[in-house]
Amino acid sequence: MRKAQPRPAGPPPDEAALHAAALAHLARFAATEAGLIRVLANRIRRWARRAEAEGREVEQETAAALALARRIAARLVAAGAVDDAAFAAARARRLARAGRSRRAAAAHLAARGVDAETAARALAEAPSETDAALALCRRRRIGPFAPAPPGPEERRRALAILARAGFGREVAEAALATPREEAELRLARLRA
Repeated sequence: MRKAQPRPAGPPPDEAALHAAALAHLARFAATEAGLIRVLANRIRRWARRAEAEGREVEQETAAALALARRIAARLVAAGAVDDAAFAAARARRLARAGRSRRAAAAHLAARGVDAETAARALAEAPSETDAALALCRRRRIGPFAPAPPGPEERRRALAILARAGFGREVAEAALATPREEAELRLARLRA
Protein backbone atom coordinates (compact mmCIF):
# COMPACT_ATOMS: atom_id res chain seq x y z
CA MET A 1 0.00 0.00 0.00
CA ARG A 2 1.17 3.47 -0.84
CA LYS A 3 1.18 6.05 1.86
CA ALA A 4 -0.92 9.13 1.08
CA GLN A 5 1.06 12.25 0.33
CA PRO A 6 0.62 15.04 2.89
CA ARG A 7 -1.59 17.86 1.72
CA PRO A 8 0.47 20.89 0.69
CA ALA A 9 0.14 23.87 2.99
CA GLY A 10 -0.41 26.44 0.27
CA PRO A 11 -0.50 30.15 1.04
CA PRO A 12 -1.41 31.39 4.52
CA PRO A 13 -5.11 31.88 5.19
CA ASP A 14 -6.14 35.31 3.99
CA GLU A 15 -9.07 37.45 5.05
CA ALA A 16 -11.45 36.04 2.44
CA ALA A 17 -10.68 32.43 3.36
CA LEU A 18 -11.05 33.09 7.08
CA HIS A 19 -14.29 35.01 6.56
CA ALA A 20 -15.69 32.16 4.47
CA ALA A 21 -14.64 29.65 7.14
CA ALA A 22 -16.31 31.77 9.85
CA LEU A 23 -19.56 31.99 7.88
CA ALA A 24 -19.50 28.25 7.18
CA HIS A 25 -19.05 27.54 10.88
CA LEU A 26 -21.85 29.94 11.87
CA ALA A 27 -24.16 28.34 9.32
CA ARG A 28 -23.85 25.05 11.18
CA PHE A 29 -23.29 26.04 14.81
CA ALA A 30 -24.20 28.75 17.27
CA ALA A 31 -21.02 30.34 18.55
CA THR A 32 -19.68 33.02 20.81
CA GLU A 33 -17.06 35.50 19.72
CA ALA A 34 -14.40 33.59 21.67
CA GLY A 35 -15.61 30.30 20.20
CA LEU A 36 -15.43 31.66 16.65
CA ILE A 37 -11.91 32.98 17.24
CA ARG A 38 -10.95 29.54 18.59
CA VAL A 39 -12.31 27.82 15.44
CA LEU A 40 -10.45 30.18 13.14
CA ALA A 41 -7.25 29.89 15.21
CA ASN A 42 -7.41 26.10 14.92
CA ARG A 43 -7.66 26.41 11.13
CA ILE A 44 -4.65 28.74 11.12
CA ARG A 45 -2.65 26.37 13.36
CA ARG A 46 -3.39 23.42 11.06
CA TRP A 47 -2.06 25.44 8.15
CA ALA A 48 1.02 26.44 10.19
CA ARG A 49 1.80 22.79 11.04
CA ARG A 50 1.62 21.78 7.38
CA ALA A 51 3.76 24.76 6.36
CA GLU A 52 6.36 23.99 9.06
CA ALA A 53 6.48 20.38 7.87
CA GLU A 54 7.45 21.77 4.46
CA GLY A 55 10.30 23.67 6.12
CA ARG A 56 8.78 27.15 5.96
CA GLU A 57 9.07 29.86 8.61
CA VAL A 58 5.51 30.73 9.59
CA GLU A 59 5.63 32.76 12.81
CA GLN A 60 4.90 36.15 11.27
CA GLU A 61 2.27 34.80 8.88
CA THR A 62 0.57 32.92 11.73
CA ALA A 63 0.50 36.02 13.94
CA ALA A 64 -0.94 38.11 11.08
CA ALA A 65 -3.60 35.47 10.37
CA LEU A 66 -4.56 35.28 14.07
CA ALA A 67 -4.98 39.08 14.13
CA LEU A 68 -7.19 38.79 11.03
CA ALA A 69 -9.29 36.12 12.78
CA ARG A 70 -9.90 38.44 15.73
CA ARG A 71 -10.89 41.30 13.40
CA ILE A 72 -13.26 39.05 11.42
CA ALA A 73 -14.92 37.83 14.62
CA ALA A 74 -15.30 41.44 15.84
CA ARG A 75 -16.88 42.43 12.51
CA LEU A 76 -19.35 39.53 12.72
CA VAL A 77 -20.25 40.59 16.27
CA ALA A 78 -20.83 44.16 15.08
CA ALA A 79 -22.99 42.85 12.21
CA GLY A 80 -25.08 40.80 14.65
CA ALA A 81 -24.12 37.40 13.24
CA VAL A 82 -22.48 36.52 16.56
CA ASP A 83 -24.32 37.44 19.75
CA ASP A 84 -22.87 36.18 23.04
CA ALA A 85 -25.97 37.23 25.02
CA ALA A 86 -28.39 35.37 22.73
CA PHE A 87 -26.10 32.34 22.72
CA ALA A 88 -25.93 32.37 26.53
CA ALA A 89 -29.70 32.76 26.94
CA ALA A 90 -30.51 29.92 24.54
CA ARG A 91 -27.86 27.63 25.99
CA ALA A 92 -28.95 28.35 29.59
CA ARG A 93 -32.55 27.41 28.72
CA ARG A 94 -31.43 24.24 26.94
CA LEU A 95 -29.19 23.19 29.81
CA ALA A 96 -31.98 23.76 32.36
CA ARG A 97 -34.36 21.62 30.27
CA ALA A 98 -31.66 18.94 30.20
CA GLY A 99 -31.44 18.92 34.00
CA ARG A 100 -28.24 20.88 34.51
CA SER A 101 -27.82 23.06 37.58
CA ARG A 102 -27.06 26.76 37.33
CA ARG A 103 -23.58 26.05 38.61
CA ALA A 104 -23.00 23.52 35.81
CA ALA A 105 -24.57 25.87 33.24
CA ALA A 106 -22.32 28.73 34.38
CA ALA A 107 -19.25 26.52 33.97
CA HIS A 108 -20.44 25.44 30.52
CA LEU A 109 -20.96 29.05 29.42
CA ALA A 110 -17.57 30.08 30.78
CA ALA A 111 -15.94 27.28 28.80
CA ARG A 112 -17.66 28.60 25.67
CA GLY A 113 -16.18 32.06 26.23
CA VAL A 114 -19.22 33.87 27.67
CA ASP A 115 -18.18 36.51 30.20
CA ALA A 116 -19.46 36.18 33.77
CA GLU A 117 -21.84 39.16 33.60
CA THR A 118 -23.55 37.94 30.42
CA ALA A 119 -23.78 34.41 31.83
CA ALA A 120 -25.31 35.70 35.07
CA ARG A 121 -28.00 37.62 33.13
CA ALA A 122 -28.79 34.54 31.01
CA LEU A 123 -28.98 32.26 34.03
CA ALA A 124 -31.28 34.70 35.84
CA GLU A 125 -33.73 34.44 32.92
CA ALA A 126 -33.40 30.65 32.65
CA PRO A 127 -36.00 28.29 34.12
CA SER A 128 -35.91 27.77 37.86
CA GLU A 129 -33.31 25.60 39.53
CA THR A 130 -36.04 23.32 40.90
CA ASP A 131 -37.42 22.73 37.40
CA ALA A 132 -33.95 21.77 36.20
CA ALA A 133 -33.59 19.41 39.18
CA LEU A 134 -36.95 17.84 38.27
CA ALA A 135 -35.71 17.29 34.71
CA LEU A 136 -32.72 15.43 36.13
CA CYS A 137 -35.02 13.45 38.45
CA ARG A 138 -37.07 12.34 35.47
CA ARG A 139 -34.00 11.33 33.50
CA ARG A 140 -32.53 9.37 36.42
CA ARG A 141 -35.96 8.04 37.57
CA ILE A 142 -35.58 9.32 41.10
CA GLY A 143 -37.75 11.38 43.43
CA PRO A 144 -41.24 11.89 42.00
CA PHE A 145 -40.36 9.71 39.01
CA ALA A 146 -39.11 6.71 40.99
CA PRO A 147 -40.94 3.48 40.13
CA ALA A 148 -41.60 2.79 43.82
CA PRO A 149 -41.67 5.00 46.94
CA PRO A 150 -38.05 5.52 47.99
CA GLY A 151 -36.66 4.21 51.24
CA PRO A 152 -33.99 6.02 53.27
CA GLU A 153 -31.13 4.54 51.22
CA GLU A 154 -32.75 5.45 47.87
CA ARG A 155 -33.44 8.97 49.15
CA ARG A 156 -29.80 9.39 50.20
CA ARG A 157 -28.71 8.11 46.79
CA ALA A 158 -31.07 10.57 45.04
CA LEU A 159 -29.72 13.47 47.11
CA ALA A 160 -26.18 12.43 46.17
CA ILE A 161 -27.09 12.35 42.46
CA LEU A 162 -28.52 15.85 42.65
CA ALA A 163 -25.57 17.13 44.70
CA ARG A 164 -23.06 15.77 42.17
CA ALA A 165 -25.02 17.54 39.45
CA GLY A 166 -24.47 20.85 41.29
CA PHE A 167 -27.86 21.35 42.94
CA GLY A 168 -27.95 22.72 46.48
CA ARG A 169 -29.54 20.83 49.35
CA GLU A 170 -32.69 23.00 49.47
CA VAL A 171 -33.33 22.60 45.75
CA ALA A 172 -32.68 18.85 45.90
CA GLU A 173 -35.04 18.44 48.85
CA ALA A 174 -37.74 20.48 47.09
CA ALA A 175 -37.40 18.45 43.89
CA LEU A 176 -37.58 15.14 45.72
CA ALA A 177 -40.62 16.27 47.72
CA THR A 178 -42.58 17.43 44.66
CA PRO A 179 -45.65 15.28 43.91
CA ARG A 180 -45.49 13.50 40.56
CA GLU A 181 -48.46 15.35 39.03
CA GLU A 182 -46.99 18.74 39.88
CA ALA A 183 -43.57 17.62 38.61
CA GLU A 184 -45.12 16.55 35.29
CA LEU A 185 -46.88 19.92 34.95
CA ARG A 186 -43.70 21.86 35.74
CA LEU A 187 -41.71 19.84 33.19
CA ALA A 188 -44.41 20.35 30.55
CA ARG A 189 -44.14 24.12 31.12
CA LEU A 190 -40.35 23.83 30.98
CA ARG A 191 -40.49 22.16 27.56
CA ALA A 192 -43.02 24.68 26.18
